[in-house]
Amino acid sequence: MKVCDSNTCDCATDSSSMMVGPDHGAGKTVFRIDDMDCPTEENLIRAKLTGMIGVAALDFNLIQRRLTVTHSPEVLDNIVTALQAIGFEAKIESGNATAVTPQIEPVSKTNWWPLAFSGVAATLSEVVGWIAGVQEWAIIALALLAILSGGLPTYKKGWVALKNGNLNINALMSIAVTGAVAIGHWPEAAMVTFLFALAELIEAKSLDRARNAIRGLMELAPETATVRQQDGNWLDMAAKEVPLGAVVRLRPGERIALDGIVTSGRSAVNQAPITGESMPVDKAEGDVVFAGTINETGSFEYRVTAEASHSTLSRIIHAVESAQGSRAPTQRFVDQFAKIYTPSIFAIALLVAILPPLLNGGSWLDWIYKALVLLVIACPCALVISTPVTIVSGLAAAARKGILIKGGVYLEEGHQLTTLALDKTGTITHGKPAQTDFIALTGDDVTQIHTLAASLAARSDHPVSLAIARAANESGIVLLDVADFAAILGRGVKGSIDGHTYQLGNHQLIEDLGLCSADIEAKLMPLERQGKTAVLLANQTGVLGIFAVADTVRDTSRQAIAELHSLGVKTLMLTGDNAHTAEAIASEVGIDEARGNQLPENKLTTIEQLLKDGNGGKIGMVGDGINDAPALARADIGFAMGAAGTDTAIETADVALMDDDLRKIPAFVRLSRDTAAILKQNIALALGIKLVFFMLTFVGMTTMWMAVFADMGASLLVVANGLRLLRR
Repeated sequence: MKVCDSNTCDCATDSSSMMVGPDHGAGKTVFRIDDMDCPTEENLIRAKLTGMIGVAALDFNLIQRRLTVTHSPEVLDNIVTALQAIGFEAKIESGNATAVTPQIEPVSKTNWWPLAFSGVAATLSEVVGWIAGVQEWAIIALALLAILSGGLPTYKKGWVALKNGNLNINALMSIAVTGAVAIGHWPEAAMVTFLFALAELIEAKSLDRARNAIRGLMELAPETATVRQQDGNWLDMAAKEVPLGAVVRLRPGERIALDGIVTSGRSAVNQAPITGESMPVDKAEGDVVFAGTINETGSFEYRVTAEASHSTLSRIIHAVESAQGSRAPTQRFVDQFAKIYTPSIFAIALLVAILPPLLNGGSWLDWIYKALVLLVIACPCALVISTPVTIVSGLAAAARKGILIKGGVYLEEGHQLTTLALDKTGTITHGKPAQTDFIALTGDDVTQIHTLAASLAARSDHPVSLAIARAANESGIVLLDVADFAAILGRGVKGSIDGHTYQLGNHQLIEDLGLCSADIEAKLMPLERQGKTAVLLANQTGVLGIFAVADTVRDTSRQAIAELHSLGVKTLMLTGDNAHTAEAIASEVGIDEARGNQLPENKLTTIEQLLKDGNGGKIGMVGDGINDAPALARADIGFAMGAAGTDTAIETADVALMDDDLRKIPAFVRLSRDTAAILKQNIALALGIKLVFFMLTFVGMTTMWMAVFADMGASLLVVANGLRLLRR
């Protein structure tokens, strides 16, 4: 059993912060404490440092075994001394820092010999105890060897806990073993000591899997990069030493060490470690690349845009670590329950030891023994460890898929999502207009009409014109020279090509030119009803062709909406576009309801109304722009689209989707539902096993070592069950 506190146990969580005193000109010191990885140690440290003069705040990162202390400069030595007094060796990693660059910690090796010796001695003491005629001193000697070789660390920690008034598992086990020895149950005391030490070690190894989930993220980025020097030569450098603006060369098959922008060459890059995309993404000059991604085929050079400590990967790691510090609702419930549970069981154990012998004349030794069994059962480890391991596993599994969840609370509450509001531009659609239709209205060469329109459009900087020019370029059309080019305010553009004047503009321009007709109106109406922007090319005598431009729907949007509906989530689109466009896009992707002409304040009002009418369900909002920020902040769960490389989105969103794939939202909901189910299973397992042994104790069917074995089994069951999420 990992050392878990009787009041709170949050093994494998991190970042628990608490203000503990005045903050007058305080700095920050980051300590690494190798023996601190569970709230038993956290509580001892908190009790020791809380109220110390000059200490302003404590922040615990149990995953990385780091303690950040905000304090006055003159009390640093006092802090180190105080930590040593309660048995902790603290290594100073940084001073006056607000954060520590993520580092890969070496995997510690386990010394199995003391534990193996303890197990053999405990087993022999049990066996010898069954042999008739064996001297009792032999049994006692073997038991003592088992206790001393396997139980000294527990006794040491238990004594420190008792001195600090902390009734944790080490204190409970120390009392139970000592009590068993006092009443002559030497073999059982030895076996309890061994099983507890074994359980603690096995559980520690199991919990390392959650810690290794973070380690796996850290190992994505290589430690070196091939950097161009001032003399033009290339040199391998440590990634953390590469400055901004440096040019890095990448060969096929190499991992990218730092964020950057491609300056020459092209390749396909596997971005799955960052964005969760299943297919490689083509990269060419001007495209962004991320640390931790994999160059698949070609070779290219890129300019570094972020130092190693500020790369997208580093921000993801920091966000995942910080997320583990926000306790989910179930975890808060379990922590509060444990505060009542352990002292209550301890009190019951005392009553069991005293009342039956006094009231009914029962055997003191029998009832004291039952009380000691209850003390072992009182360990809340299996219960309280179940939630943080599950939450950490879920957060890490999501991060691997490009879903960055900013706290356990959102991971757990996601299964209650009932309504999801979505922005249109850049969320459901690509956010970049594209030509969707072309209708030639004369017998002229169709390619010639397209060429004339594209030649005019290419001279304009309007997004609609650029979409027409882009479509022509993709078709291989060669543009013509344009003379006397001019913009027509609010209408379009005009220019002369080969001595003939042409106009390219909207419906109103054609009306102004007197060239509109019933036939043209009939062709424009269905396009406008579909939410498309119509652009017409005309000469002096009539309209030559009609082009339709629209912000095209992402290929993944339809599937994402269908999956959300299958999960019982209602969808609502909020867009600043007109009602026709909103209805057209909503109908195309299958959204339940669409609301157009939505300014930022209107989106906020809509979310507030949904929250008011939510009937207990959670309301989500998906967006990608600043205009969505108020609604994103007000929703129960805010989803930011395309957060890769965007500091603001990663820092402010509740859930950041590292690419532009809406299908990650139903994946998040499914993960949240699995997490909620596992949390309930773990609580039921932990409490159920304890209840069974609690009842069996009163009828004399349990022993101390059986109780330890059952508690160890329960702890391992809930840990293994929680770690299943890592396989998603």
